[in-house]
Amino acid sequence: MEDKEILEDILEEFKKIAMIPRKSGHEEKISGYLYEYIKSMGLKVQQDKNLNIIADKPATFGYEAVPLTIVQAHMDMVCVADEGVVFDPLKDPIKMCRDEKYLYAEGTSLGADDGIGVAEIIYILKTKFVHGPIRAIITVDEEDGMQGAINLAAKHFADATYLINCDSENYDEVTVSSAGSININFSYLLNWRKPKYKKAMRIVVKGLVGGHSGEAINCGRANANRLLALTLRRILDADIDFELASFNGGMARNAIAVKAEAVVAVSELDKNRCADIDTILQELNKDFAAIYSGVEKELQIIIEPVALPKQVFAAADRNALLCMLSVLHTGVYAMAQSIVGLVESSANLGVVTTNKDSVTISFLPRSSIDAKLCEFKQMAKDLAALSGFAVSFGTQSPGWAEKRNSKLLPLMTHLFEKQNKKKMKIEIIHAGLECGWFIQRNPNLDMVSVGVTSIDIHSPQERLQLDTVAVQVKLLLEVLTQIKNA
Repeated sequence: MEDKEILEDILEEFKKIAMIPRKSGHEEKISGYLYEYIKSMGLKVQQDKNLNIIADKPATFGYEAVPLTIVQAHMDMVCVADEGVVFDPLKDPIKMCRDEKYLYAEGTSLGADDGIGVAEIIYILKTKFVHGPIRAIITVDEEDGMQGAINLAAKHFADATYLINCDSENYDEVTVSSAGSININFSYLLNWRKPKYKKAMRIVVKGLVGGHSGEAINCGRANANRLLALTLRRILDADIDFELASFNGGMARNAIAVKAEAVVAVSELDKNRCADIDTILQELNKDFAAIYSGVEKELQIIIEPVALPKQVFAAADRNALLCMLSVLHTGVYAMAQSIVGLVESSANLGVVTTNKDSVTISFLPRSSIDAKLCEFKQMAKDLAALSGFAVSFGTQSPGWAEKRNSKLLPLMTHLFEKQNKKKMKIEIIHAGLECGWFIQRNPNLDMVSVGVTSIDIHSPQERLQLDTVAVQVKLLLEVLTQIKNA
């Protein structure tokens, strides 16, 4: 088929996927859709108790002895929206837009991570071409906790030799190793008080670039949760007292927070004290501009009047939260010693939420060294003990180390160069992939990760580069045909 035909066919599949809300942890509808769709192709398909989809496409006649290859993607997505955009990720479809170069969404993340990978797999399953046995695995909850990958039965990997993960972001790169991570959750029980002050303000930090907390963590981007905490601390340091009624920021654990806001109660301020606050904001804007110069060009700190809240934090609770948010470093912790430019360890202050009884913090450290994740856990325990927070840990996701003597990698790079007349780059990434869990199911798996070119994933600016889609799919088809020669 011509590139245009392949592109339009895959975009049609992606459009169907984008119409189904599929926030991480809420994949019932998309999983059901995929199960019924693949079943209608006449293929053997399973939906496990976690809603993962496993489907088998028999080998072409004469290719039955070729080793089994798994093609894999995840069905969930990170749901974030621009300020002012009304979007319910549990109910609303993605509104797609398209120009000559990109596919993008109207005011929200697009979900090409990893909806386009799922669309590619659907295309592979329904297209006639010469190939050995193929197994498609489409997982749930990759973006939030990797529960789909964690709970996949080992039997689905035991008879496989190769695995191609379709969850990378550059068409001319093949990933051979990824970082591990651990979800850390802090919570603090609140003691509510009636406000003693009679005026209230909302303080907002907004206009930040945001992005993926692994791939963009070394791009010098600001985190709105941290900037808001520093803003509130600076006001307190100027002896301007306030009562904190709420602090909310960020939309996903693995997305750099682009907006955060707090509601505070304050006393009647005279003109001099109002001038002091204006001076503080001017100083903060100057300081933040110096720190994030050239990156955060739209950063804003806004103060606006609001209705007086019915209750506020006790002063000790306010102080505990602001101290924790100021101390929790968000960004790069260490660079790799052996690979120039590669982040070794980082962390993201993803989401802060004020609830009825508590305030919670979602924190996501990553590292290519599993022992460093153990250090993060110990740090979290110590910070919790010092601050009065409770701490809990999600399952630690293992890193994925490069396989020596891979047969799949040289085949992939050779065919890419043959098709595109340029070399394919081999990458190790500071982001989490499900491959770390798959290698535990079958340590002998020969794996790579590839994908079409997607830009600014996990943000409302996410866009898919259209001219990389057919290129990627033709590569996958040819690899699956030629893998008998690996």
